[in-house]
Amino acid sequence: MTPITTAKAITADRVRDIFKGLENGDGAAFFTNVADNVDWTVMGAHPLAGHYPSKAAFIEGTFSKLAKVLPQGAQLHVEHLIVQDDEAVVELHSLATAKNGMRFDNRYCWVVDFKDGVIVRVRAYLDSAMVARLFEENQIG
Repeated sequence: MTPITTAKAITADRVRDIFKGLENGDGAAFFTNVADNVDWTVMGAHPLAGHYPSKAAFIEGTFSKLAKVLPQGAQLHVEHLIVQDDEAVVELHSLATAKNGMRFDNRYCWVVDFKDGVIVRVRAYLDSAMVARLFEENQIG
């Protein structure tokens, strides 16, 4: 009889390590842990909201837009974390400043699904009104 092997569930320490790159506004390290075919939904009615069927689409639809109005990036800091099996609920706080000086102190909750230690699905919730105001006051063209 051959033993059944299963991948180890994601740990809180591993999730914090993955999210560490976002704290200084550098998403490159974070995105190495995201599947190319990630299924990412940003909830709400604002310029970043939508369903993104890939990492490239998500970056283009959100991080690329944010880079035009937040010179130091979103600077997302993990505040709370719940991990069970291959799912994590990550509460984040943005400490960014927009190009016009507006403080972008947004709060986020991401429900993140992992497969083999890689992010494969995210449902992201945030302050839609604050995002709308950010883009109203900092036009990207």
